[in-house]
Amino acid sequence: MATKRETSRPKTATASRKTTPVSATAPVKIALLGFGTVGSAVARVLAESKLPGIELTHIFNRNVERKRTSDAAKCVSASVVWTENFNDILNSRAEIVVELMGGLDPAEGWLKKCFAAGKSVVTANKQLIAYHGAALSRLAAKHGVQLVHGAAVAGGVPVIPGILQGLGGDRITRISGIVNGTCNYILSHMETGAEYAAVLADAQGLGYAEANPSADVDGFDARAKLCILSRIALHAELDPDAVATQTISTVEAVDFAYAKELGCTIRQVSRAQLDAKSKLVAARVAPMLVPLTSPIAWSHGTQNMVVTSGRFGGDVVFSGHGAGGEPTAVAVVSDILAIAHHSVAVSLPVHRRQVTGEFLAPHYLRFVVNDKPGIVSGIAGALAKVGANIDSLLQRPGYPKHSLPFVITTEACLTSTIAKAVASISKMDCMLERPLCLQILTVDDKAE
Repeated sequence: MATKRETSRPKTATASRKTTPVSATAPVKIALLGFGTVGSAVARVLAESKLPGIELTHIFNRNVERKRTSDAAKCVSASVVWTENFNDILNSRAEIVVELMGGLDPAEGWLKKCFAAGKSVVTANKQLIAYHGAALSRLAAKHGVQLVHGAAVAGGVPVIPGILQGLGGDRITRISGIVNGTCNYILSHMETGAEYAAVLADAQGLGYAEANPSADVDGFDARAKLCILSRIALHAELDPDAVATQTISTVEAVDFAYAKELGCTIRQVSRAQLDAKSKLVAARVAPMLVPLTSPIAWSHGTQNMVVTSGRFGGDVVFSGHGAGGEPTAVAVVSDILAIAHHSVAVSLPVHRRQVTGEFLAPHYLRFVVNDKPGIVSGIAGALAKVGANIDSLLQRPGYPKHSLPFVITTEACLTSTIAKAVASISKMDCMLERPLCLQILTVDDKAE
């Protein structure tokens, strides 16, 4: 697969050498910002791969001495300059700066200074690209350099270059999939009967989840990635804060048992769809019931999977490991090579789009009640009042009547419609907790 990216052709002096193999010219000098899990993996990949024409010259990190003397630094050449002063990077002869610090500040300011200094940037910073990627790409082009961010989504899975180069000729109208390896690890292990808290603790012990897991389990990490993919695939720039999210923390082991009865499993799904008429983008990140026949259901552990649906090419699936230092480092190094070899991607217009959380879909409703007569009729009445129809009712045996879980699925209805019904049902005095409402993923055979 081509390693070209969503960038403009650089206007710097290196552009004039585009017909000359990189290995036959002076090495392209690289500076790393950040020597954490991904940064150290990038240094290791560069050292072990011995890529011709690429030379790591500088590493920046706070408390740099601790990093320089770590085991991870043993692969780094003695000639590399270690520093905790960003100006040393800015004033160096490095042509490509690799930003792996994360966050919005000071990373955004650093990138702007790099562009002004004639340096291209490779980054895996999903939040920065989600919120400011379009503006930063325009600024990079203005300065005749490149901003490449293939590692910002799905780790080592080449989703971004694949869409830009391999699918640039299609008209993609829908993207969906799994872009957070931590949540996929948790939910795929809960599929076997494990409880959420236990699997989360295991994920934290393995380094997949942070001590504060909110960014992952509440959907904010996946939301940023979905916005990046929307810009790449749908040519739609979205406000990440306008994209609806739902936590996976309310999903319980019993939900997987019911999902199995329905021929489904549960995954955190990120989805966005462009309405050709209204130009609105319906976008959402949430745990959803996924039919076992869907490729999205086949992803386990920390794997990522993205499905694009095109007007002409139909569905295309990207799948692979999306978490961890080494898979992400592969994407970063590939981006470095793309710039070093002067690769240029197809450039298509991107438009700012309004976001809606409205989807037309069937829904899964799980209730926990203090059982008594009239509960089902009360729920049915609340659903009927808003125009939602019951499709099925499931109740597994073996649970006490004073704390009884059961499930109702509905026919397809709008997100806002089911929300009104759930708000009403929550007020019933038999309810022991707020009902869990999950969309059931259904995808039309043909993209619009």
